Amino acid sequence: MTTINTVTGTIDSSELGYTLVHEHILSTSAGIKEVYPEFIDKETTIHTAITHLEKCKNEGISTVIDMAPFDLGRDVLLLQEVSKKTNINIITTTGSWIAPPREFVGTDPNLIAPLYVREINEGIQGTGIKAGVIKISTDREGITERFDSVSRAVARAHLQTGVPVLTHTYSPAFVGNEQVRILEEEGVDLNRVCIGHSNDTTNIDYLKGLMDKGAWLGLDHFPGTNPDWDTRTLIIKELIDSGYGERIMLSHDFNLGKHNANLNDQVRRWERNPDGYLFIKHKVLPRLMELGVSEQAVNALNEGNVRRFFENR
Repeated sequence: MTTINTVTGTIDSSELGYTLVHEHILSTSAGIKEVYPEFIDKETTIHTAITHLEKCKNEGISTVIDMAPFDLGRDVLLLQEVSKKTNINIITTTGSWIAPPREFVGTDPNLIAPLYVREINEGIQGTGIKAGVIKISTDREGITERFDSVSRAVARAHLQTGVPVLTHTYSPAFVGNEQVRILEEEGVDLNRVCIGHSNDTTNIDYLKGLMDKGAWLGLDHFPGTNPDWDTRTLIIKELIDSGYGERIMLSHDFNLGKHNANLNDQVRRWERNPDGYLFIKHKVLPRLMELGVSEQAVNALNEGNVRRFFENR
């Protein structure tokens, strides 16, 4: 049994149930909610989140990991309100996205790591709400100077707290390999690491290579466009058939939030995926079973695998 921080307190790993490991209830930018709060339609975001998550709860979803750290405008009190009103476990993150503070660039990781540790052990911004995971993010350029210090700081915070690491990558450029290199240099057990956004590539050798090194895969971009969702599902089937099904977790990276930027994009997001957080349940899992994957193996992708990841098994 493993204790996990959520925005409403701690739960045991046995209480995770069906879990989406990489989603966004609201993502904006650091400081927006404090300095320009009118830019965020907070009430609509809360209403949308509650309405959608109540539907998710009714269809068997128990836990959502919201992967917005500080530089994605994390709002833990909003997450707490949504969690309490829906009875969905919501886990928030510390660490960083691809817009870390410029002061962190080139800074000694030992000065940054205690900030992440505090958000795990004591709470975030005086709320007492504690992070349950840590995020590393690197995009298509890989781990440049901009990301080296924060990546190493995440590794060191993980080693001090035991909280698992989930990542943002650009898999078409095989950036997960660079994250693995940094984490290994810092002494992190890769069984505690999930390399995210890994289903934006169809390169099976790359995906198997990450798992052969000991990492988990977050196949957490659904529906996706290139490749399309069915191709992404066929990749899952191939990995399961090759014996890697126990190291895969699924999610959407879908943002429920509403703010004044790119309003048309937000409309199109729901047009592309009217199922929201239920797309995997409605489309991907039935397709896997249609392809011959067992019900047990299908259920493990969002249930047993997630529990084992948190329990370090």
